Amino acid sequence: MKLVKTGRLYIGCLSLLAPAVVFAQTPITTNESPESHAKTQQESSFWGSFTDQVKQTWDADNYELYVPLNTWHNRAMYDKEKTDRYNERPWGAGFGVYRYDENDNWHSLYAMAFKDSHNKIEPIIGYGFEWMWIPGDRDGWRFGAGYTASVTARDDYSYIPIPLVLPLVSIEYNRLSIQTTYIPGTYNNGNVLFTWMRWKF
Repeated sequence: MKLVKTGRLYIGCLSLLAPAVVFAQTPITTNESPESHAKTQQESSFWGSFTDQVKQTWDADNYELYVPLNTWHNRAMYDKEKTDRYNERPWGAGFGVYRYDENDNWHSLYAMAFKDSHNKIEPIIGYGFEWMWIPGDRDGWRFGAGYTASVTARDDYSYIPIPLVLPLVSIEYNRLSIQTTYIPGTYNNGNVLFTWMRWKF
């Protein structure tokens, strides 16, 4: 499928970040104390586990379409004159590869592009994880909570890559999922509830 190949190539950019992240987080020391060595081992174990989860997700054969739905600006944190002119319909689309692990938790590598608050194109690529709760008597339903580690770029920041770690929550029924995150910030900046749809192929 041409769409699948294109989507996998697009989110493949994320895999280039993993070695840099691991390298940046691995301290280079000599004559370490036992306590320091143990801490280093724990950090290495964490990042080793993280990159392993990313690799397993990349190798998955399950794909989903992302459709941005809404970017709601928290009215308590904005002047009305700003929210009156901000765009809250983030037209765009995205593509992801996903899997459920042995505990039925959700993992994804994804890429999206959408119109930001100023109607400028904003791309984002990332890894998402959610712990899933499956109600025993409601077949097809899943509820999730977790996080995404991602990189975005915006026109008002000259498209300089910006790393983000954000919370995720979702409601899922069969192939359809509604997922959202809250982007914190200061007064008149950030504080946006971003919601999108995922449709599994």
